[in-house]
Amino acid sequence: MVTTQRGRPRSFDRLTALEKATMAFWEHGYETTSVSDLTRTMGISAPSLYAAFGDKKTLFEEVVEAYTTSYGAYGGRAFAEETTARGAIGRLLSEAAELFTEPGHPRGCLMISAATNCSTPEVEESLRAHRNANLASFEARIRRDVESGELPADTDPRALARFSGAVLQGMSQQARDGATAEELAAVAATAMRAWPPERP
Repeated sequence: MVTTQRGRPRSFDRLTALEKATMAFWEHGYETTSVSDLTRTMGISAPSLYAAFGDKKTLFEEVVEAYTTSYGAYGGRAFAEETTARGAIGRLLSEAAELFTEPGHPRGCLMISAATNCSTPEVEESLRAHRNANLASFEARIRRDVESGELPADTDPRALARFSGAVLQGMSQQARDGATAEELAAVAATAMRAWPPERP
């Protein structure tokens, strides 16, 4: 039996449109990016946006998912490939200095900057949950190194994780304020010197 497709075929590339939406949310944040901003940036009509992506919040959820597996994937790679907390977080901060300032996309981190002045509770909570999950992964890796003796026994895993997260978030804001990759790399290196001494 032959079936016919109802409605007109989609006249735009979905992945290209999603990438353009990512750039808009990354640059302007969730709250101040309107549906009209999105349709203009994505080059599609409002009905096409709703048909392909759902409402603004659903589109943003897809943007966040795409971001974490593309631009934001450097953190996961660092934790997967480095054997110590010092190595993983040091690499994460170093690579963030490059990512946050490289040309071709907005500066800083979407997961941090998109939350600025956000008054939509579900979106605010989702972004907070992502950031807290990162802190939890920092803490777990640090705690493991304390237990193995890689880090001194008196190391406070939670405090060190929060310190590292605060540096990362501060680097994102400083990138948006115009800091260079070299300046942020120096911040990352300074932060790592504040860690407990390496095991002899």
